[in-house]
Parts: sequence; C-alpha cells; structure tokens
Amino acid sequence: MKRFFAIVLLMVLTALGLTAWRSWAWWSWASAPVDPTDSWANAAETDRVQVEIPQGTPSQQIGQELADAGLIRSTTAWKLWTRWQTFQDDSGGYQAGTYALSPEQPLTAIAAKIWTGDVVELSFTIPEGWNREQIAALLERQGLVSSLAFLAATEQIPTANYPWLPSGLPHLEGFLYPDTYQVPEGEIDTETVIRLMLDRFEQIALPLYQASNQAQNRYSLLQWVTLASIVEREAVVAEERDEIASVFARRLQEGIPLGADPTVEYGLGIEQTPDQPLTLDQVRTPNPYNTYINAGLPPTPIANAGLASLEASLNPAPTEFLYFVARYDGTHVFSRTLTEHELAQATIRDQVELQPVE
Repeated sequence: MKRFFAIVLLMVLTALGLTAWRSWAWWSWASAPVDPTDSWANAAETDRVQVEIPQGTPSQQIGQELADAGLIRSTTAWKLWTRWQTFQDDSGGYQAGTYALSPEQPLTAIAAKIWTGDVVELSFTIPEGWNREQIAALLERQGLVSSLAFLAATEQIPTANYPWLPSGLPHLEGFLYPDTYQVPEGEIDTETVIRLMLDRFEQIALPLYQASNQAQNRYSLLQWVTLASIVEREAVVAEERDEIASVFARRLQEGIPLGADPTVEYGLGIEQTPDQPLTLDQVRTPNPYNTYINAGLPPTPIANAGLASLEASLNPAPTEFLYFVARYDGTHVFSRTLTEHELAQATIRDQVELQPVE
C-alpha cells in the first residue's frame, strides 16, 4: 500500500512539475527582456501592423485577433499574462483604440501597450501667425479634416463651452492657439481640432489677460487679441516685437491709423511679396480691415498670435517712435517723425531699385 501511494505521489509531483515548467516556459518566452538592437525596437512604422480594438472587446477576443494577425504566437500565454496583470492591477483593463504593433515585439510589450492605452496618435503643428485659411489648408493636406468643413466650423462660436469668447464674433480667428497637437487616430474631426485649440488658448493665453491689472489694462479681450495678431504678422524679427507693439499702442492712443500692411492683405485676401508688394490702389481700397484708411483696430484679429506677441501686446511700454517701415529682410527702420519716416521709405525704395537683376 505504501508503495502504491508513493507511486501516485510521484506521478502527481511529476504532473505538477511539468505544468509549472510549461507555465514558466510560456512566461519566459513571452516576457523575455527587450534587446534594444532587436529588429522590432527599431522597426520602421511601415513594418508595423495597425490593430483597431473596439470599446468593450473581451480580453480573450483581443488575444485571438492578435494571434490571427500574426502578432502573438500563443493565446494561452496571452491569457496567462492577462490574469497576472489583472491580479497586479484589478482596476485596469485593455483600452480601446488603434495600435501600431510589430510581430517582432514580445507578447508582454504588446499587451502592456494595449493595457496602458498607448494608441496611435496623429500630430499636426500650427505655426504662429497663421490665419484660418492657412490652418484649414494644412489640415486638409495632411488628410485630417476637410478645409471647407473646418472653415465652416470656425464660424460656429461655442460660447456655451467657452463663455469668455467675445460676443458677436463672426469666426474664431485669433483664438485658435498656434501649437503642436496630438490626437488619437480615429478620433479627429473638425470639432475636436477646434476644441483642442480653444482649450490651449484658455490654458495659456487667457490667464495672461485675466492676471493683468484690469485697472491698467487698456484693451478688451478682443482688442488685445486683435492687436497681438497684427504684431505677430509684422514682427518677423523677434527682437523688434516689443517695439512694434509699443508703436501700435501709441498710435492707437493718439488716434493715428496703424497703417499696417498685414491688415490690408487680410482684408483683400492676398499676401504681398518682395516681387509683388502692395500697390497704391490696394492700400486705398476701402474695407473694414484697411488700417491705412480706418483709425483704430480692425473688427477681428487677422491671424492667430503666439505667446510672445500676446505678451508684448498686453501692456506695451512707452516708446519715442511713432513710425516704422519694413526692409525686405524682415527688419524695420523706426522713426520719431513723419519726415524721418518718409526718408527711411525713400532709402529702402532706392536700395530695392538698385538691386541687380538676376
């Protein structure tokens, strides 16, 4: 009888050992440390497979779909990892979304990516000083959203979600904060893009205005953003930004038209170049944005200013200058009097005319 029990015990221990060895083998194979020289770690995006996991997909189904896609070799190892991860983090779970995965990745790396929601993200950058049309064209070029749909959406003013937006805005020009944005793939649409930009304005720009001394602040929110947009378009050289803002502030205070070329360009929907500068007829063409004809600020911003121009325009320092004229290298000549200004204009014009023709 003792011999019989010894044989049974030996068989049980052998079976348990074999099971433990198999589990250890599966785990060791699935969770082998990553060598940074491995091909999967340096794989190009084109070598990766995009997998879409809908909301509410069971973990077992996720494992089967990964196996069917050739991304993992064992659904059993997937189940073991899932049980262990759930034991470690019973409040977590696999996240829905689109993932870029490689068959060269260890099972644990793939599982961890889906557990933490490391989804594919689209990135786009809006440069400082761009207007709505330029932003719309970029988004369409990158295949993110339709240009026409974006422009139409910017004419819907979401004051319910952003009550600080000035009343009566015809569009969101000036409040679409220029920055780099990341959006999970599959979740991008015109409303999402606009919400991201308004959120960023609310987080970065709006506190500047709210924290300024309101008793000394000479501008409404709309006036501030409008002035900053003109400064942004004029200030090609960063070192001149504060002086340009100060000149504009002084001209506004004294009731002198700003005489800013970018406002004329915006009103006419054109962009001048060294080869095709604004003509006298264009400067004399009446429209609400022509700051050669109209004193004060135009009715809306003409672009979306960055932080530096917003800061420079909030409370500009006093200046002795009242005029400036642009050279064609992006810098400006600042003048105290109209006589100095006209002389600077003539000098720059003569220099351009003397340039050799290539």
